[in-house]
Amino acid sequence: MVSGFQEVDVHGMNKAQAFAAIDARLRRAGGAVYTLRIIHGYHGGTVLRDAIRAQYRHHPKVLRIELGMNPGETDLILKEL
Repeated sequence: MVSGFQEVDVHGMNKAQAFAAIDARLRRAGGAVYTLRIIHGYHGGTVLRDAIRAQYRHHPKVLRIELGMNPGETDLILKEL
């Protein structure tokens, strides 16, 4: 059974690897998935976090980006397609 909430852990990856992992998860996300939580970490700096937020801000499947209480995570709220 597919939950409406999924996670992808990309911390420790470079930008290209992280984008490939997130893009793959977005392609597989069906209509039942409404939130994709990206775990990017924050102890290594903000480069990966900032790149993810910039890259997916205008993605066709992403309705909006939400910042949570945990600075190492970013939630992509997905559009209903």
